[in-house]
Amino acid sequence: MNHDMPSPSGATDVFSTHPVYGTPCWVSLTSRDLETTEEFYGAVLGWRWRPARLGERFRVALADGMPVAGVAAVADMWRMAVAWTPYFAARSADEAVSRVQERGGTLAVGPISLPPGRAALLADRDGATFGVWEGELSTDWLSWQRSQPSFVRLHTRDAFDAAIFYGEVFDWGVTEAGRTEVVYEGDEVVLRGDGHVLACIQSGALGSAPDPTIRPHWQVHFTVPDVDACVRAAERHGGSVVTLRDDEAVLRDPEGALFTVTSRRGR
Repeated sequence: MNHDMPSPSGATDVFSTHPVYGTPCWVSLTSRDLETTEEFYGAVLGWRWRPARLGERFRVALADGMPVAGVAAVADMWRMAVAWTPYFAARSADEAVSRVQERGGTLAVGPISLPPGRAALLADRDGATFGVWEGELSTDWLSWQRSQPSFVRLHTRDAFDAAIFYGEVFDWGVTEAGRTEVVYEGDEVVLRGDGHVLACIQSGALGSAPDPTIRPHWQVHFTVPDVDACVRAAERHGGSVVTLRDDEAVLRDPEGALFTVTSRRGR
């Protein structure tokens, strides 16, 4: 999903979802309060902020001057959960929605026009929420992908079944230049593109668990130089720690959104 401002240098800098169809192309936080969100993530992840073309309720998060994520303070207005959501590049949002519904998934929102593209919010057949985006990406998107400030992991009941679902929706594993490959590594299914880990799928989630951390869900991971420093900053600014290991922590922001900070870049 493109929260970013138009490029001042014109159309030659515009990058489309079509060449990277099926790959995670953006991560976005749905929140209630922009001021709280900016303060928290600025303290924990060192982000700075700039306006987005979608309106006053939207922001683009910057790390070292590069866009890394979007924030939409529309949770109350659109009656949506406060949560981080990965968006996958689509050739056609309508086609992606049809494929999801044909395979037992559900449509929550859309497809809706959010110039310069179209978006939809969906859930897979186990209930994990994700989005699709058709259209322009951030003009700095290739840098975002190469530096990989984030990656996403699906916690689901059956990784093999989920890989089939997403593979059929997004044509994962199709042999085309620049496309993705799906490999099995240990107990995970791993989506790779251009040698980089783009997404992982892990079994073990419980479909009806009351705890959102063990229900099927996509978890956004941000690579950081110091996990402990992020944990301390989160606690000082109204967040909390869900789990903590030597190189990784699952955190909850002040409004309840879960995310992971890790010292490892993918796998």
